[in-house]
Amino acid sequence: MKTIRQRIISLLSEEEMDAREISQAMGIREKKVYEQLPHIAHTLKPRGKTLIISPSLCKGCGYVFKDRKRFTPPSRCPRCKGEWIESPAYRVS
Repeated sequence: MKTIRQRIISLLSEEEMDAREISQAMGIREKKVYEQLPHIAHTLKPRGKTLIISPSLCKGCGYVFKDRKRFTPPSRCPRCKGEWIESPAYRVS
């Protein structure tokens, strides 16, 4: 039986997913996914793999949060102050 982190790593090795998709596939809360992601990134480093984060995007003005280091989505856009933000997606490579 694999641990939650091992199962998430397996999922992300196959395809890019956001936290909601991961939570639905795993049957766990989205908050739990965000708690696991920093640990997964740390676990992958010695194996020569990385957790790639596709940045969040403001659906209102198109602003890309490319410099954001957190795993959680931002609450609002710094440019238009909108709250219609697309969640970041993750994959293992």
